[in-house]
Amino acid sequence: MEFRPRGVCASKISFDIVDGKMHNVSFVGGCNGNLKAISKLVEGMEASKVIEILKGNTCGYKNTSCADQLAIAIEEALK
Repeated sequence: MEFRPRGVCASKISFDIVDGKMHNVSFVGGCNGNLKAISKLVEGMEASKVIEILKGNTCGYKNTSCADQLAIAIEEALK
């Protein structure tokens, strides 16, 4: 799935969900090192668990973050 996040520095989030688990998570733009780390940490994790952990995470003064946007993207993919 490809998702266009809103209100964050990243311009695109891509990922696959296979048998309910996250794979191949990648971000375009944003804080490169942090987003690579998130991608590695969620690899193979249950998609629902990723939502539980990351939903509502904020970045600085923003009411969202790249991690929160990933959670929103996963929710959309699971509908």
